[in-house]
Amino acid sequence: MDNEFNECCHTDSSERKSHHSDKTKNNLISRLNRIEGQIRGIKGLIEKDTYCDDVLNQIAAVQSALNSVGKVLLENHMNSCVIERIQEGDHEVIKELMITMNKLIK
Repeated sequence: MDNEFNECCHTDSSERKSHHSDKTKNNLISRLNRIEGQIRGIKGLIEKDTYCDDVLNQIAAVQSALNSVGKVLLENHMNSCVIERIQEGDHEVIKELMITMNKLIK
């Protein structure tokens, strides 16, 4: 198993947390920073009355970038937290995962 997937979820009585490797965390933060910049750019396009089709294409690019971040998180989650919880006998994680996936693919 790749080091990126040797991340684990921590569950205590009050909250659940994930621990991502520094590499994964930096990758996700970098992607989200770019997306944040793209969103500001779209806002600027609207303020400048840019042609709607051009704005819509930028929105599609942001949606694609967010989906890409979601895929990375989902893959890491499945390869760490989900496997770990199943191995511990917690099969409720499958129901939780399906609810989350349904939200992602709306």
